[in-house]
Amino acid sequence: MKTLARTVGGAAALGVASLGWACLVERNWFALRRFTVPVLAPGSRPLRVLHISDLHLVPRQQHRVEWVRGLAALAPDLVVNTGDNLAATDAVPEALRAMEPLFEFPGVFVMGSNDYYGPVPKNPARYLTRRHAQAPSGRILLPVEDLRRGMLDGGWTDLDNVRTSLSVAGSTIELVGTDDAHIQRDRYAAVAAPASPTATLTVGVTHAPYRRVLDPMSADGARLLIAGHTHGGQLAVPFLGALVTNCDLPTDRAKGLSRWWPGAGSTPSQLAPADASWLHVSAGLGTSPYAPARFACRPEATLLTLVPR
Repeated sequence: MKTLARTVGGAAALGVASLGWACLVERNWFALRRFTVPVLAPGSRPLRVLHISDLHLVPRQQHRVEWVRGLAALAPDLVVNTGDNLAATDAVPEALRAMEPLFEFPGVFVMGSNDYYGPVPKNPARYLTRRHAQAPSGRILLPVEDLRRGMLDGGWTDLDNVRTSLSVAGSTIELVGTDDAHIQRDRYAAVAAPASPTATLTVGVTHAPYRRVLDPMSADGARLLIAGHTHGGQLAVPFLGALVTNCDLPTDRAKGLSRWWPGAGSTPSQLAPADASWLHVSAGLGTSPYAPARFACRPEATLLTLVPR
């Protein structure tokens, strides 16, 4: 009995310690990830792309705001924001303050569901079921147009169901984006087209990396796909990774850099064809106020260095 009591007590202590780590330490332990992505034509100069996502800000989170502001020291060639910036009706000023130094650089953005609707309490077990994308009742509308206007005034380009081109460090980059597929706002068919033959690179941008968006983007020749939404699983199992992605993306691509091609969702990533696109999914910087924990999945932003193939 004493052995059983010690075992139970040890397990309880480990659980409490893990919960404290997840809620008090890891969710505020921001990381800057760096990846090199071989997607440019031979002879092209490297381009540095800063990817930020899923801030889920409320006004009191000054540590997160200041960390994001500090990313301007990286002097990226392009900033990509993949949405879910807000977590409260009064968070727009702080979200824009966080991004203010980054407005010095060319940037693009798409919106996520948590730019449109405020978070509400929900049973975390829903993420393990097919009901993960079902909209909860009583959603609070957020001032998304104030956020959109602020980013546009900062000089960034709205890519919600838009195809456009930007001059980035002397290179022409074609960009195509969709609004959030998680809440059925994606309209890729309206902007679908083969990749521009005159562009250095075509980049696809979306908030939630659903296959119905990634597959046609890749088929059309977008050689770099950028998304957020998954939080990297948020609560991961050490050495095993994410249990869920909150969309139909396979868990082995829940965060970081991987390959994608039409049909990749049902094929192991190591079997990628030579012309497969590169997919970067950010684990994001925040959490819902109702689930303020991360475990084995630090909050992050990413600097992608694009180099010749």
